[in-house]
Amino acid sequence: MNLTRLFVGNLSYQTMASDLQDHFSQAGVVRSVDVMFDKFTGKSRGFAFVEMSTPEEATKAVEMFHSKELQGRPLTVNIARPREDRPPRSGGPKGRGGDHRDSGRREAH
Repeated sequence: MNLTRLFVGNLSYQTMASDLQDHFSQAGVVRSVDVMFDKFTGKSRGFAFVEMSTPEEATKAVEMFHSKELQGRPLTVNIARPREDRPPRSGGPKGRGGDHRDSGRREAH
């Protein structure tokens, strides 16, 4: 598990990677910042991942910034969970469209 990667949520939609880089550098060396954008609209999804250089710096950043305001919004900052811990999304390509005549309802004969 990567103890240096932070989840940063409740971001203003105007927050850029450079804003987070500057803000989190108060806690230590920032290795990378990934602001998540919607692939269809290109707009920020309101969260990012910030990677600090050591677990100690990551812990310090959580202590310094969780529930503290950035650009008028209280941030959610915590150690990011590994990707494999999340359940798979449902409703992919299967189950879309197709024949809906037998959708669980039965006609009386």
